[in-house]
Amino acid sequence: MLRRRMLIMLGVVLLIVLALGGYKAFSIYTMIQGFSKPKPPISVAVATATEQPWQLRLPTVGTLKALQGVNLSLEIAGTVKELMFESGQKVKAGQPLLQLDSAVESALLETAQADLGLAQLDFGRGSQLVDSRAISKGEYDRLSAQLQKNKATVNQLKASLAKKRILAPFSGTIGIRQVDVGDYLASGTMIATLQDLSSLYVDFFLPEQSVPKIGLGQPVQVIVSAYPTQSFPGTISAINPKVENTTRNIQVRATLANPDGKLLPGMFASLQVMLPDPQQHIVVPESAITYTLYGNSLYVVGQKKAEDGSVEKDDKGQPILIAERRFIETGERRDGLVMINKGVQSGEQVVTAGQIKLDNGAHIAISDDKTLTDKNSQPRTD
Repeated sequence: MLRRRMLIMLGVVLLIVLALGGYKAFSIYTMIQGFSKPKPPISVAVATATEQPWQLRLPTVGTLKALQGVNLSLEIAGTVKELMFESGQKVKAGQPLLQLDSAVESALLETAQADLGLAQLDFGRGSQLVDSRAISKGEYDRLSAQLQKNKATVNQLKASLAKKRILAPFSGTIGIRQVDVGDYLASGTMIATLQDLSSLYVDFFLPEQSVPKIGLGQPVQVIVSAYPTQSFPGTISAINPKVENTTRNIQVRATLANPDGKLLPGMFASLQVMLPDPQQHIVVPESAITYTLYGNSLYVVGQKKAEDGSVEKDDKGQPILIAERRFIETGERRDGLVMINKGVQSGEQVVTAGQIKLDNGAHIAISDDKTLTDKNSQPRTD
């Protein structure tokens, strides 16, 4: 009786073990079938690598400077009597801007002019008398010297009076005034800034290796943060004849027009020096490239081939497309395009969206779905 129960229990256990083993074997078989079943192709967006003229540029940064710009200040001290300009006003060359109190100098000038008149009369009489020997030659020389001295005194006082006022040295826009009528100003006190904004300079530096690539009259394109979507053209007007010892850079100056007055001195500028003779280069969209520390790469659309080298086709008779990962050498980036120096041929199709799901040799299908491009419109960085 006991043996019979044990046999029944062993039979039940054996049935349970066989059932579990069968279930596990069926699960493994199902998984194998799932892996062996062909995966659907991955939808990607593509673009064609094209060869087009590409003008090389030297990128750099610089600072805008006025064609002419000064801080107006006085050479001598005095009290402000009259201000003849408003802040932000456009002025002409030679226009009076400020007058200091000059009453003392004006009175001294009148005295000096009276003395000069008397000296001229004395010298005139002496000139007539010396011919008739009525006065000595020494007296005549003294009268001549007195006349010259009085003329010098008058000229000195006129020069002193001229320094009591400020005239615009050139035409331009005057800044915010820093003084008021009645202020006592020491010599050197700044009155306001005056800037000629009709044209501007942009000063920048380039490495010494770029010296053979630049020359006078070469075009540049300037962009400032205030107008990031607008480019301002200019030309190189001066190249420093010396390379800086510390940085091994050479200073370059370009001139650009400013008819609308948008640009202001002191602005930070990003600029591109346009190199001559555009060359044909292969370009692809920026979104096609994956940037990594180990090198830049992209996926090129290829056709799957059998062992004998023939192209494999699907059930519709179309070639099976695969993604081929290639490491490339890139050049300049501009306007959403990247110059390719090595790794891609003109006319090849490159994947521009959907790369995140890809691996080398993955089965792909070219899709016209615009959402793919929208989701992957920026270059990838792994």
